[in-house]
Amino acid sequence: MRQLTTEEIKRLEAQGCSAQDWTEVLVSDAPSLKYVRGARFSGHIEIGKFENSFEMAGGIHKHTGIFNATLHNVTIGDNCCIENIKNYIANYDIANDCFIENVDIIICEGHSTFGNGVEVAVLNETGGREVTIHDHLTAHEAYLQAIYRHRPALIDQIKRFVAEYTATRTSDRGTIGQHATIVDTGYIKNTYIGPYAKVEGAGRLKNGTLNSRQEAPVHIGYGVIADDFIVQDGSSVEDCTTISRVYVGQACMLGHGYSASDSLFFCNCQEENGEACAIFAGPFTVTHHKSTLLIAGMFSFMNAGSGSNQSNHMYKLGPIHQGALERGAKTSSDSYILWPARIGAFSLVMGRHSSNPDTSALPFSYLIEKNGETYLAPAVNLRSVGTVRDAQKWPKRDKRYKDGRLDQINFNLLSPYTIDKMIRGLHILEELENLSGATSDVYAYQSAKISNSALHRGQKLYRIAIQKFLGNSLISRLEKIDCSNVESLLEGLKPTSTIGHGEWVDLAGLIAPKASINNVLDDVERGNISSGQRLNDELRAIHSNYYEYEWTWAYEKMLQYYDLRPDRITIEDLIMIVRQWKESVVSLDKMLYEDAKKEFSLSAKTGFGFDGHDRTAEADFEQVRGAFESNAFVTEVLAHIERKSALGDRIIAMLEGLA
Repeated sequence: MRQLTTEEIKRLEAQGCSAQDWTEVLVSDAPSLKYVRGARFSGHIEIGKFENSFEMAGGIHKHTGIFNATLHNVTIGDNCCIENIKNYIANYDIANDCFIENVDIIICEGHSTFGNGVEVAVLNETGGREVTIHDHLTAHEAYLQAIYRHRPALIDQIKRFVAEYTATRTSDRGTIGQHATIVDTGYIKNTYIGPYAKVEGAGRLKNGTLNSRQEAPVHIGYGVIADDFIVQDGSSVEDCTTISRVYVGQACMLGHGYSASDSLFFCNCQEENGEACAIFAGPFTVTHHKSTLLIAGMFSFMNAGSGSNQSNHMYKLGPIHQGALERGAKTSSDSYILWPARIGAFSLVMGRHSSNPDTSALPFSYLIEKNGETYLAPAVNLRSVGTVRDAQKWPKRDKRYKDGRLDQINFNLLSPYTIDKMIRGLHILEELENLSGATSDVYAYQSAKISNSALHRGQKLYRIAIQKFLGNSLISRLEKIDCSNVESLLEGLKPTSTIGHGEWVDLAGLIAPKASINNVLDDVERGNISSGQRLNDELRAIHSNYYEYEWTWAYEKMLQYYDLRPDRITIEDLIMIVRQWKESVVSLDKMLYEDAKKEFSLSAKTGFGFDGHDRTAEADFEQVRGAFESNAFVTEVLAHIERKSALGDRIIAMLEGLA
């Protein structure tokens, strides 16, 4: 960079340019000055080269340069186009190849943290569970900040980590990264614009960060208003969405006028039309409907039906109540829950529920309203096509770029977390039957009712799922160890890790042994883990060892469930477990097959063949929905039965060969 010559100053003035002090204007390339027109400079200015053009939609080319803009304390990299700035740009560093056009104002005022360090009052609007957001926030760290308030020393340490990082991001200058595009936008203040970000038509961006990158750019669309925010790479906020004190994780999509305040959205969330207030939206939380309100709740892998609503106050001390729908839970259209409540994993909520239910020990259930009361159908969602379809689609819908993923996600439908709940749920159902008698019409559990048929069906389904999981774990282990003789096989079955015993937890997508999580948190409190990055590294290591820890847990539960002793396991015992596994897999798949058949029943064809008879309806239905026998899900279920039956037969034959 160098100062301008007298001749260059005269040339710029002839092109309609002016400066408060020309000695503060530095340039790197004399020929580029012909592309600086109608510019007003003040403070320290650095201007790069203007050698290239931008190709616009429709085939128009615009040469790089500065046209009709007021700049104060701005540095501009090479090959930028800055045009028609209605007010001014102040205190910003603009990297190479940026395109900025038709913008009202871009300023950095005072010292800014660009959204880092903002406290988001999730779950409780009145405070007490604030999560401090920052550039590297994961769902798991946020979970610890919000939920582990019973460990104040831990919270203090995490706050210190965030404060130390926030200090490194504090600056009196804003940044616009290379290849960023900002067009037709109103007010931008104290906002970091990452590389390759596109801001098109936004109304206001204030005190925030767009952590964009080339592989996963951020897009901010028309009419967006965002205050005190962080948006991670691969995400988009579109169509008049309004957010305030909000964190948007990787590969999220907010649009169609969505409104959110004091909320966290972690990776792959999709929020449209509705409203959120003080929610913790874990990975894959989805809501599409204009009439849906999510408030003061914790969700993950969740789909909210139209008109879903919750109340977080009971008209007494204000909005102090909270609730949780554990992973995979859904709400049907027009569902309502009065917080506090806790809904078990992979459950479905239908109707209105005002009795503060806690079904966390009975996962995969239906909650149904009947005559104003909550009826519970335990385990019935295990045989639902929708549940299995969801589990299959989540990994396929992970839109995050493969490198640099923040959230550690376990997609497994059956895991120590859910199976342990099923084991406890099975005991609860058995105790209810023992206390009230096997012939009782209705059983009372918490604030819900369970019918006789639902209780016995739930027991059967839980047993099937438990046997399926334990068999899955056993077969996976057998496929990894030396099975050439009985001694090596039995020795190989013994867990190689001591981690995995006891209770498991779901830290917003990360499924892990509670003891291992507590060990990490103990290290944080003792000062052995000295930064947020180190904490996330430890949690990532736990996630990467999931299957090793899972076998430690499954082996112990297998011995308990089948009443075996580790020093007396026989080949016959293993054959029995594999046979039960095979029966459970086939039985569950047949239930799924029958459930899928309902989608092709006569009633499902209502509305097809408008101007014809039954044959027309049948033909119309098949053209639109296809035939049952050729449906992709149905054929996969049948193929799954064949594959797993063959696998079971092969394992049994191998074991029988050792007997």
